[in-house]
Amino acid sequence: MRSHALLDELQWRGLLYQHTEQVGAALTDGTVRGYVGFDPTASSLHIGNLLPIMLLVHLQRHGHVPVALVGGGTGLIGDPSGRAAERVLASHETIAENVRGIRAQLEHFLDFSGAGGARMIDNAEWLVPLNAIEFMRDVGKHFTVNYMLQKDSVRARMDGGISYTEFSYMLLQAYDFLELSRRHGVTLQMGGSDQWGNITAGIELIRRTTGGEANAITAPLVTTADGRKFGKSEGGNVWLDPARTSPFKFHQFWLNVPDGEAPAYLRFYTLFSENEARSLVETLERAPEQRELQRALADDVTRRVHGEGALATAQEMAKLLFGGASPRDLSKAALEALAGEIPCASWDASAVSGRPADVVDLLEAVTGPPVDLFKSKGDARRLVQQGGVSINGERLGADRVPLTADTLLHGRYALIKKGARSYALVTVSGVR
Repeated sequence: MRSHALLDELQWRGLLYQHTEQVGAALTDGTVRGYVGFDPTASSLHIGNLLPIMLLVHLQRHGHVPVALVGGGTGLIGDPSGRAAERVLASHETIAENVRGIRAQLEHFLDFSGAGGARMIDNAEWLVPLNAIEFMRDVGKHFTVNYMLQKDSVRARMDGGISYTEFSYMLLQAYDFLELSRRHGVTLQMGGSDQWGNITAGIELIRRTTGGEANAITAPLVTTADGRKFGKSEGGNVWLDPARTSPFKFHQFWLNVPDGEAPAYLRFYTLFSENEARSLVETLERAPEQRELQRALADDVTRRVHGEGALATAQEMAKLLFGGASPRDLSKAALEALAGEIPCASWDASAVSGRPADVVDLLEAVTGPPVDLFKSKGDARRLVQQGGVSINGERLGADRVPLTADTLLHGRYALIKKGARSYALVTVSGVR
């Protein structure tokens, strides 16, 4: 097999797990159209999808054409690979909406412009109108049940049971590869190593029906050190949609990657060169407490997914919450984003009658839910007198400090800090 720069890059990055024998020759002979399938069962991709996305990114960077196949048809069924139980089936309307959301996210990674740009194709185009008799005659006849039972995605579900719907998924994915080959000249499919059986079924179908050649590349499945599937946090999936996972939480996920996993993630999920990656690994080994590799990883992935502005805001928030930065240095954008990460409330200072409101009035007003920093008003006053409370970076004492617009951040925000790490944000109105 002739080597190719793409394979060499995937190899040093640890992204090359399996491949067909002739893929290097095909990549060397001319421009290859290669695809990855994405399951549109949610309106957002999550970081578990980033590895196959990066396969497409590297394919495009090496002069080939990436194709993102969104399963508007197969998404109505669901892939059984890596699952222990049957999926809940989604409606046509939900799948269509999810496809639109995924397209927008892929545009952060792939260049869709021009004749040689990336393509996004929905397999509903050929699967939805497909006749069952036609499918069984033209596709099903090429696969024995024994052949299908040998595939890991099916065999792993045999003890617990698998429906005919999900059992047939392999044939639908094989048919996708055939139709992409016929309609769009796609000759390469890429994905995670758990997709190898489905991909090779497609190669076999192309060979039997058209006599054409097709190839496959798979990347390793990524798990954490304790065996958990990559892409999940304590709160569930880490999503690319900022409405599901905020840019701050997204950035923190990467920043908190353990030292043992960080070098591989840097190679997998960024475009740092081999020399740059090696330098960062050396820094990690020399001074792990500085977390420079994790910071480079977090900044790079957050910038690509959410943009420079969201990254800057996430960095500001982290410096405040964990780095001791002054609240007075926070931008308005960072304060507004902070409201989604810590307890927050609103308070009208004009409710205090007979005198101007002061900082103790503010603390007493937000005692209890939703802030819950203090057990009672008496607890709040006691902590203030003990020097355990600050507002906007100013530690409070026994004196009742008047509350003015100058006291507040950007004229309306009060960031309350109790002790070392407990925060709450209050939006204040009615200051006299």
